[in-house]
Amino acid sequence: MEEKIEKLQEWIDRSKRIVFFGGAGVSTESGIPDFRSVDGLYRQHYKYPPETMLSHSFYVTHTAEFFDFYRTKMLCLDAKPNAAHKKLAELEKAGKLTAVVTQNIDGLHQMAGSKAVYELHGSVHRNYCQRCHKLYDAEFMLHSKGIPTCFCGGTIKPDVVLYEEGLDQRTLYGAIEAIERADMLIIGGTSLAVYPAASLIDYYRGDRLVLINRDATPQDGNADLLIQGSIGEILSRIH
Repeated sequence: MEEKIEKLQEWIDRSKRIVFFGGAGVSTESGIPDFRSVDGLYRQHYKYPPETMLSHSFYVTHTAEFFDFYRTKMLCLDAKPNAAHKKLAELEKAGKLTAVVTQNIDGLHQMAGSKAVYELHGSVHRNYCQRCHKLYDAEFMLHSKGIPTCFCGGTIKPDVVLYEEGLDQRTLYGAIEAIERADMLIIGGTSLAVYPAASLIDYYRGDRLVLINRDATPQDGNADLLIQGSIGEILSRIH
């Protein structure tokens, strides 16, 4: 492990266009549950499977139940950035890291100070009226009752990508461009099982592909440096 940390440090020192690609494992250390681990949302029992309740069709046909689940399980507004979020923000400020590409919707990267963040799956902090497009924050959604409704009478929808919905094209292209231009790609806290997000790493053309994750992923064999462990603990050892 020590040798791997030293190599990670050496590569970061040599790199000028680092991109970090992360998933739910980055935020579990801030107390936000993920989906696929032993304690994840997919292992819990609900009236409907979580994949169903977080789908566009369920949002349309069972809107009140969607929001009950969304408020209870998706709005973790007391969570704070952990060591991984803070170190990535430091690297950006130092001119080393050019972008964070995240599958998370919690806004913790921005809270830690990161500026260049591509949120592939949207953010709980942006919510908009489907009729007049007025914007609302996450606190409003958390304290709303039933189906959150705008003063104009429209339904307020979270700006998060539900199952059956496509990714925002501008965000997607920005993330692809950042990854294509990167001289080092660090992947952390993701099972690399969610597509199309996981396919973005195919755009990396460099020879410093680092994979940091607690569990095995389908891309382990393609990593130039593989470190198994806590993303926060490992990145906190970088200076």
